[in-house]
Amino acid sequence: MTTFQELGLNEALLKAVADLGFEKPSEIQDKAIPVLLSDDTDIVALAQTGTGKTAAFGFPLIQKTDFNNRQTQGLILSPTRELCMQIANELKLYAKHIPEFKSVAIYGGASISDQAAQVRRGAHVIVATPGRMQDMINRKMVDISNIRYCILDEADEMLNMGFYEDITNILSFTPENKNTWLFSATMPQEVSTIAKRFMKNPVEITIGSKNTSAKNIEHEFYVIQGRDRYIALKRLADVNPDIFSLVFCRTKRDTQQVAEKLIEDGYSAAALHGDLSQSQRDTVMKSFRGKQIQMLVATDVAARGIDVDDITHVINYQLPDEIETYTHRSGRTGRAGKSGVSMVIIAKSEVRKIKSIERIIKQTFKQKDIPTGIEICEVQLLHLANKIKQTHINHEIDRYLPTLQDLFVDDSKDELIKKFFSVEFTRFFDYYKKSKDINTQVATFKDFGDSESRSGGSVRYFINLGDRDGFDWMQLKDFLRESLELGRDDVYKVDVKDSFSFFNVDASHADKVTTFFENFAFKGRRVHIELSQNESKGRFSGGGRGESRGKGFSEGRRSKDFKKPSFGNNFDPAKKKDFGKKEKWSKKKY
Repeated sequence: MTTFQELGLNEALLKAVADLGFEKPSEIQDKAIPVLLSDDTDIVALAQTGTGKTAAFGFPLIQKTDFNNRQTQGLILSPTRELCMQIANELKLYAKHIPEFKSVAIYGGASISDQAAQVRRGAHVIVATPGRMQDMINRKMVDISNIRYCILDEADEMLNMGFYEDITNILSFTPENKNTWLFSATMPQEVSTIAKRFMKNPVEITIGSKNTSAKNIEHEFYVIQGRDRYIALKRLADVNPDIFSLVFCRTKRDTQQVAEKLIEDGYSAAALHGDLSQSQRDTVMKSFRGKQIQMLVATDVAARGIDVDDITHVINYQLPDEIETYTHRSGRTGRAGKSGVSMVIIAKSEVRKIKSIERIIKQTFKQKDIPTGIEICEVQLLHLANKIKQTHINHEIDRYLPTLQDLFVDDSKDELIKKFFSVEFTRFFDYYKKSKDINTQVATFKDFGDSESRSGGSVRYFINLGDRDGFDWMQLKDFLRESLELGRDDVYKVDVKDSFSFFNVDASHADKVTTFFENFAFKGRRVHIELSQNESKGRFSGGGRGESRGKGFSEGRRSKDFKKPSFGNNFDPAKKKDFGKKEKWSKKKY
């Protein structure tokens, strides 16, 4: 077994390792640190979120820094301010016994003049978000013309968020003889492009296979009607009483709505998205890390800075637009060697996407049923029983024991147990006794693929290309036919709208269409296709992306599955602090 001493770290860093309680290096640390310490080379390192990538580049960066030189020698770019601050804080911990080392975090939402002043006082390493870094370069507040190392952390996510132009502009101000270290969870085409353009013969280190998910994460999917999506979320939470979870939505609006509804229904929940102020985000994250929040509902962008090792479940309330993003989501659980579960709630029309994700992560999903009401009641009852059995007795209650014994003198042991547990069990039973089965059956992927959205042996697709992309119906037909290498009449019923279109192909070509468009970009923009049951429903037909925006979400609100008799407390610190609701809040941990 490799130790940190064997990796070549100096004495000061080894002391920090001991202080942090690191026992042995992770696989990415074991492979990357010796290479970065011994060679002046570019590197492309692919490893899942939560595998210790920050230490993998942080320790070598600190050790190779010349502390006698006050100029900035290292630049770390990260996609979000949360991740930026996290990296900066970790560097300070790694350099705990090296007082000469100085690092500065540069990100939006804070005073740019204060950050510039910190840089002027000396910053061996700058950790920055691309947008703020570009702004400071434009204002001539920073000088990165002499850096020796540039680290692109979570490179795939930065490019997915549209930072390609910012990154290329920033790199243009750096010297050509620098070393570039690129760390990423996945390797989509955009990351390959930037590696080829800005790196020289990089050493490639891959932990597992490219784009694969961690082996200690179980992947499950649940098929429901679109209108039951929110009900399904609540039941999955209730059947896992100790859940400590991240719930992912596509949009800020859906994230806020789902979080507010969970709070109304008695769950310890909060929202995390880009419309929150920095103080709100800090308050939410502090409460989440302290486990005052049981379910954190987040957008993909906002969740990039979350570094919490104890998350038990990731729930995909909606699948991401980019399939590769699923790898980032699922990587928020199963961290630091622990196991985790990634759940996907989907409508029947989305089942095909599961196969696409399986091909990318190289793991198999298990299809499971949303639990029934009586199953949830049983789980909650046994959970309460185990919790009571493991409770440490507070002997201060001894003085009241005679009174309690007199009160229950006429009750048998069985009656006493029934009465005791009925206090909580009855609330769950009354809540769920009339609940319905909300599962939608899908026999197999093959059966789905051969039947869904098909009529007379054809398949109708939605595609996010349209008139604004320069297509009329004939041009789009030719584009599809040539791209897919199909015959002249194999693409038909082409209907072009402003920003999207529909088209049909024969059922025999369905797999070719799905495979071709998995990682396809048109003029730098990712192209998506989806099965369409009825074009009049537009993009969201069949319970797709519009579920929580329209009918689906409102029906969830009207559901009889309405209130959770929570054993915990409702707490939304962001809402308490900034949203101005006149409510009473409890800060007790759930």
